[in-house]
Amino acid sequence: MGLMDDVGRGPVGVDTAAFIYLIEESPIFLPVIVPLFLAADRGEIALVTSAVTLLEVLVVPYRANDTVLADRYETLLTRSRGVALVDISRQHLRHAAELRARFGIRTPDALQLAAALDAGCSVFVTNDRRLPDLPMMRVLQLASYGG
Repeated sequence: MGLMDDVGRGPVGVDTAAFIYLIEESPIFLPVIVPLFLAADRGEIALVTSAVTLLEVLVVPYRANDTVLADRYETLLTRSRGVALVDISRQHLRHAAELRARFGIRTPDALQLAAALDAGCSVFVTNDRRLPDLPMMRVLQLASYGG
């Protein structure tokens, strides 16, 4: 079974790594994630990520003073059909604190998961092996599908 079979009909929470693999054309993970982004572009599935993703993807381009790469990331996250960049609200902060308290998840990851859960996602796509499956959300590791 492939990633698309496992994500179901969505919406799907997506961690930062998937956006990095897409923009930087990871030879290992690009074949795994392209179908996900194509399905979103066709309107077949909604991809949800928190504003933490924008923060995380911009660090390396800013360090390298690479405004072109920074613009590519920002465009992908803010103007792509089927991709929802969720601002972090007070509700997300509370929910993230609860996830940290209950499951010991690090703050950035808890914010990502809280945003996805609050958007109705039952699946979260990542490559962060520290993230456990949650009773209310299945965590899919990209490395399990190729890499």
